[in-house]
Amino acid sequence: MDDRVARGHAELDGDVCLANARVVLRDEVVTGDLHLRDGQIAALGSAGGTRLDMDGDYLIPGLVDLHTDNIEHHFHPRPGVRWPSAIGAVMAHDWQMLGSGITTVLDSLSIGDYDTGGARTAMLNAAIGGIDAARAAGLLKAEHFFHFRCELSDPGLLPILRSHVDNPHLRLLSLMDHTPGQRQWHDIALYRAFRRKKNNQVWTDSEFAIYLAERQADQATHVPEARAYVVGAARGRGIHLASHDDTSLADVDQSAADGIGLAEFPTTLAAARRARELGQRVAMGSPNVVLGGSHSGNVGALDLARAGLLDVLTSDYVPASLLQAAFILAEVSGDLPGAIGTVTAAPAAIAGLGDRGRIAPGLRADLLRVRVVDGMPVVRGIWVGGRRYL
Repeated sequence: MDDRVARGHAELDGDVCLANARVVLRDEVVTGDLHLRDGQIAALGSAGGTRLDMDGDYLIPGLVDLHTDNIEHHFHPRPGVRWPSAIGAVMAHDWQMLGSGITTVLDSLSIGDYDTGGARTAMLNAAIGGIDAARAAGLLKAEHFFHFRCELSDPGLLPILRSHVDNPHLRLLSLMDHTPGQRQWHDIALYRAFRRKKNNQVWTDSEFAIYLAERQADQATHVPEARAYVVGAARGRGIHLASHDDTSLADVDQSAADGIGLAEFPTTLAAARRARELGQRVAMGSPNVVLGGSHSGNVGALDLARAGLLDVLTSDYVPASLLQAAFILAEVSGDLPGAIGTVTAAPAAIAGLGDRGRIAPGLRADLLRVRVVDGMPVVRGIWVGGRRYL
């Protein structure tokens, strides 16, 4: 079969040779061919099979995303709107992730009812059930796991978590506390302005003082028990743990004492440096890289990268930002393999997925064909487990 005919196939089984590519390995970029067989990477180099000419494009591992809340946007596309079909929302989300080059995703659902009278609990149950049902029916293109982001100060957390903590696809639990006055919201004025913009929540000074006192009372009442439960549940089930928005050295020390190995979105350089000293990996959001800094006024991801304190990027709230951020990081560091590793090998290792995230014989053939056009990396081919989707 010639190249022209092979390019027309939506998927190819058996032996495939991806020829004339710039293959991004763990430590170097090599020009040559990559041989796939039966859903795995068979060899670096030509070994027969159907030949596909990559025209000098990059071949990189499929992206592994530890933290995206994108699925929630499909269940609640606008304020007050709940999408009626769980399968429909899941499939739209799945295609968006795959189209962004993300072949493995940890759907990071924020667990807690957030004073919604059960409405959010219903959405979370629908999202988890919808993903499980779509997976069982063979409808998903990317491979989906769960990351539950546990809002420790929310009284609705524990009932929801207990009903889902034994889901076999749960890979990561993160501990969050968004009580205003500490961590991400240590600047109370910034928190008040954020809520006004996002939720149209406008308080008088006296109303805000009452609200603040109520949230701090919730923190004192619920956080100790919730934190103990989440940490214990993770340890008892072999689930990885992450912190969220550590700001002070005391925050990081508490996370390390709980056995947390991943510091997600530390808000200060000091917190990130302390996390590294205590052996934690540091993850930041890729929108932070693309936008050139934090939209919340926290430390910039590129600042951490320049300080040698950035291990992982996650798409957070913009799936398409993950690939773009990796290439921006490569421009800044001059190290394309290292930058690609922050969105492939490093997150795969943290999630305990040793069969992917690198281009090496015997690993899953999760691959992206990428060309840089006017400084923008463009996905031109996608393989998941050797199956071609683009």
